[in-house]
Amino acid sequence: MKNGIPQLTVKDLKRRIDAGENVYILDVREPWEHTIAQIGGKLIPQNEVPQRLAEIDRDREVIVHCHHGVRSQRIAEFLKQAGYPKVVNLAGGIHAWADEIDPRVQKY
Repeated sequence: MKNGIPQLTVKDLKRRIDAGENVYILDVREPWEHTIAQIGGKLIPQNEVPQRLAEIDRDREVIVHCHHGVRSQRIAEFLKQAGYPKVVNLAGGIHAWADEIDPRVQKY
């Protein structure tokens, strides 16, 4: 838990995906980053999130991810303040995913 936001490890996310769980991932990186590497999820760059809240499902747990987990933490905190009840941050972001889960995911 960091500033009231649960932290999800990439290993736990992978376990949930492998178990067939329909996870809702919000990717808050920039489009150029998304073209380099992605793990699925809806791309809404961090600066667009406040204007695009209607696109983010309030009824589901929102797993926010970015490159290293810093931007996603900020956006998770923002979403919590905006009334989203179930928000978690992907600790370490896509970089941790490349390190611990899938080395084919390109690092940048």
